[in-house]
Formats: sequence, C-alpha cells, structure tokens
Amino acid sequence: MRRDYHNWYSQRLGRNMELLAYGHTGLPVLVFPTSQGKFYEYENNGMIHAIWQKIERGELMVFCVDSVDSESWYNRSIHPHDRVMRHVAYENYILYEVTPLMKNLSGQGQICTTGCSFGAYHALNFGLRHPDLTSTCIAMSGSYDMKRFMDGYYDMDFYFQNPVDYVPNQNDPWFLDRYRAMKIVLAAGDWDICLGDNFRMANILGEKGIPHWLDVWTGGEKHDWPLWQRMAVKFF
Repeated sequence: MRRDYHNWYSQRLGRNMELLAYGHTGLPVLVFPTSQGKFYEYENNGMIHAIWQKIERGELMVFCVDSVDSESWYNRSIHPHDRVMRHVAYENYILYEVTPLMKNLSGQGQICTTGCSFGAYHALNFGLRHPDLTSTCIAMSGSYDMKRFMDGYYDMDFYFQNPVDYVPNQNDPWFLDRYRAMKIVLAAGDWDICLGDNFRMANILGEKGIPHWLDVWTGGEKHDWPLWQRMAVKFF
C-alpha cells in the first residue's frame, strides 16, 4: 500500500501543515482527526489497517489531515469570535489547498469526508457547506452543536459553522438538492456519549427531507477506536 507524507507552508494558516495520503487511486476520502488530534492518529489507532485492502485494491485513496482545534475551538485564551475565524481559516486551507491535491492525485472530482468524534463535526460541517464537492459524508460518533465552545457569544460567522442552527433554516434549492443527493451516514454506539447528538442531527435532516442513514450500534458500544474501526469496515 502506497503511503505518502506531505508538508507545506499554508499562507491561510500562517504555518506548516502536514498530512498523510494512502493509496494510488479510488474515491478520495478526507479524514479529519479527533479533538486537537494529529494527522497520524488514524493510522496509529488501526483505522488504516481496518480498510487497507480497499486502499490496496484502488477503491479508496485516504488523506489524513492535521487539526488546528487547539488554536480555534479549544483556544480559551482568545475571543470566541477569533476562535470561529481561526476555524474558518482552517476550512479555507482544506478547501483551497487540500482538496485540489486530493482531486489531482485521485483523478476524481468529488470527495468523501469522514471523522470520528470531533472529526465527525468537521466532516459533516464541511460536507454540508460544500455539497458540490462532497458526495459522501461518514460521521462517526459526532456532536454537531459548537455552542459549548463559545462562552455564550453568538454571531453570524458562528451560525454558519454550526449545523444544528443553519440546516433547519436552509431553504436554498441549490443546497437542498445537493444535500439530498449526498450519502450521509451518522453512526454511533448505544452507549456513546454522543448518541443523543446523532438523534438530534438525524431529526434535523429528516425534517428537511434530506435522506440519511442513522446507524446505532447496539450491545454496549462505546465512544472509542474499536467501534470506529468496525464502522470503517462497514461504511467504506
């Protein structure tokens, strides 16, 4: 299995950013890490191993990016608005720097987004904000309301990064048509700390007539890597 390391200076973020790419062709999969996670955690926690055969067969090409969560949502030393704007800069890095690389190397025009825990928020939010680019979103054990990071502050920049707020009010046919064409998976365990968040997000999607797959894993399944490994095998 091909494994390539990429590192370049991002003008949008003002620092070097690293990522790992696995495979040689296939559906390009953008993997967001967990809270404040690193670009190598997906491999280190057995996720690449779980799907390596599909990567080797050329069905998937997986791109694992780094996070800037510690500089954005988790950065309590700056104003909440600045946290949002740092996240926006990260989104622009993904949109204008990472996804062109993914499309160029894979030869495909659309991508799949995925992530576990906090990475699921990034995956779903990015997919919903860019449904022309995203054909599939596989969100594992995510939470989709970022208000807990805002210390009570609220503005329109935040609104457009908070899916539980902007999706219910989305009435633009351009977005809704593309949402309805997208494969959206919300997966969680029955003992998952984020189970309720997935029911909430699924209800929001359902009320807008957006097809989705809410998959609850039963038998005492918890918010952790062994569950996400099995989810990856199933959904990819």
